[in-house]
Order: sequence, then C-alpha cells, then structure tokens
Amino acid sequence: MTRRALRREQGAAAVEFALAGSIAIVLLLAITGLAHWLYTLEILAEATRAGARMAVVCDLNDSSIKAALQAKVPNLQLQAAQVQLSYLPAGCTINTCQVVRVSISGATYTPWFPAGAASYPIPPFTTSLPRESMESVNAAGEINPVCS
Repeated sequence: MTRRALRREQGAAAVEFALAGSIAIVLLLAITGLAHWLYTLEILAEATRAGARMAVVCDLNDSSIKAALQAKVPNLQLQAAQVQLSYLPAGCTINTCQVVRVSISGATYTPWFPAGAASYPIPPFTTSLPRESMESVNAAGEINPVCS
C-alpha cells in the first residue's frame, strides 16, 4: 500500500473506534443504571423485612420502627406517610396480635444518571411476620438491643 492509502485507512479506523466506543459507553451506562435500580429495589425489600422484624420484637407501635426503616433507604427520602405499620387483627393488643405487616408504598426512584423521566414510581413492598414478644423490655428487665 502507498502512504496515501495508509493515511486514509488511519482516519477510517478512528471513525470506527468512535462509533463502536460510543455504543459501548451507552451500553455500559444502561447496564449500570439497571443494576442501580435493582439494587434500590433490593434495599427497599430488605428495609421492609428489617422493619417487620423490629415490629414483632419491639413495643406495639414503637416510633423507632418507622425511623429505622426510613434510615435504611436514605436515597429514597421516605416520608412517614409512605411507611405503613399494621398489627392484625385490627385493634389488637400486645397479647392478641397475631401478625405484623410493614408496607412501603408511594416511593419514587430518581436515577443516578439522568436519562428520560426525572423519577420512576416504585412498586409497593410488604412484609408480614407472625408476632413474637412485642416487648422492648422482657420480664427479666433486659432491654432488647433491636429496639434501642
């Protein structure tokens, strides 16, 4: 090949690399964004599990349960109204409750890489567990470390 032909080929290689590289970067960003969305959903599911666990071993309607649940997902900035804590059957006492249900609804996800819509709705998450002690301090006077 002559020098002139080689110079033309070098320019074509740069254009091909720019096209392939930009497609690779967009694909990498899409994969990372999807992974972050799935990670957020997993953190939210874990938060409801932890909240339900606290609710079955801490005092009935303990205010620290919702606060601990909100602290587990700080990037979603959950409001107290988005976290529901219910004891079943309705109106039960510490001795008659059978199930504790923790739900998160109305939360929205804002992607770390802004593309498309500003935020996306997150489906509701619910976890139910059978009752346990439901007392922050047991009969021996020991404080449950989960509740403090």
